[in-house]
Amino acid sequence: MRFPAIVLALVAMAATACAAEFKAGVARKAITPEGPIWMSGYAARTHASEGVIHDLWAKALALQDDDGGRVVLVTLDLIGLPRELTREIADRVQKQHGLERSQLVLNCSHTHCGPVVWPNLATMYDLLTAAERDGLKKYARRVADEIVGVVGAALADLAPASLSAGRGTAGFAINRRHPTPSGVRIGVHPQGPVDHDVPVLKVAGPDGKIRAVVFGYACHNTTLVGDFYKLNGDYAGFAQLELEKAVPGATAMFMELCGADQNPAPRGKVELAAAHGKSLAEAVQRVLSGPLTPVRPPIRTAYDEAKLAFAPRERADFEKEAASPDRFRKLRAREMLAAIDAGRPVRELPLPVQVVRLGRDVTFVGLGGEVVVDYSLRLKRELPNENVVVAGFTNEVPCYIPSRRVLREGGYEADTSMIYYGQPGPFTEAVEETVIAACRRLLDATALK
Repeated sequence: MRFPAIVLALVAMAATACAAEFKAGVARKAITPEGPIWMSGYAARTHASEGVIHDLWAKALALQDDDGGRVVLVTLDLIGLPRELTREIADRVQKQHGLERSQLVLNCSHTHCGPVVWPNLATMYDLLTAAERDGLKKYARRVADEIVGVVGAALADLAPASLSAGRGTAGFAINRRHPTPSGVRIGVHPQGPVDHDVPVLKVAGPDGKIRAVVFGYACHNTTLVGDFYKLNGDYAGFAQLELEKAVPGATAMFMELCGADQNPAPRGKVELAAAHGKSLAEAVQRVLSGPLTPVRPPIRTAYDEAKLAFAPRERADFEKEAASPDRFRKLRAREMLAAIDAGRPVRELPLPVQVVRLGRDVTFVGLGGEVVVDYSLRLKRELPNENVVVAGFTNEVPCYIPSRRVLREGGYEADTSMIYYGQPGPFTEAVEETVIAACRRLLDATALK
């Protein structure tokens, strides 16, 4: 059957109108350090990097709706951003590009095979030479410049686009909080909670060609351990490479979800990182090849900071710790004593909380810090009728964010990790409810009536 030209024209106009509900821009910039640099994530490392397996990237997706609503997502193959750098980046983006704080999302993959982003986890690098520390500060300046630049490039690339979403699964993440008679240890806990969801957002032009694929997973990027010294993005980096080979011309963007208490299994070899990456990429491809849900405007965003209280600690606690043979405990104690002497004792932590809604079709919740899986599982239970994606490692990574369950169980994510982050100690048991309450406020503020 042949259709009249006017019918074909109307169909084409309708398709273009649907696609034009959004404009999207995509940009990317390699942020691989030049030459050897200290790598972040493992305190046991003793020297700088020894080469590169694949590049590290800053990638940006800018979205705009017909009413001028905007948001820019930046994904980074980095361990995490410190508060100082994030605030500078947000200020520069606001001045140069007019984006409000709620319209800029920064998510780090938390690869443990990337460079130190100074002063993130600075307590772990107290023995560096002045030249090594200066090199890290110089790299942090480069990261800030590249992020601001890639945001501008994505905004300059805005063009009509359609969005669609789906969800798959990948099974290599396993809970690492292994219970033992002497307490919780980092290991393998098959009975522990996990979140194997793989949320996917497809961004395509009016011609149907895929321009960007955003996907996430809740698992530490720790396939490669502390004796490995070559820069790479771990499984997330391999997954992005696999997707970009499978979908030519598309930019693959990985988001780290609430995987603070999850490790890849098995781990310890480059081949395993590549295999996990391929497994994740295949999960995304299965979603892309199946039915997807159209995503409609408007774009609504909100940002706030939850005030998380630390459990009370006295000066005497830190004076005792200052005599510890553990150099990391000693350094943390000195920092806390200096803060007390300056009249600025560390009593609470401001944690970034962000919500981005794409119509009624995608609800993104971004939390700062290394967030355990309980938060994602809880918000999904509380929002059963929404396509909710909960990410940790968003905007800044000041420390682990345990749930009440994790706090009560104790262990690395609850307490010991605070030493390396230079924080005074564990949070109070109110931490989970404080974070969830902040999420609810922003979810209410962005809800469509």
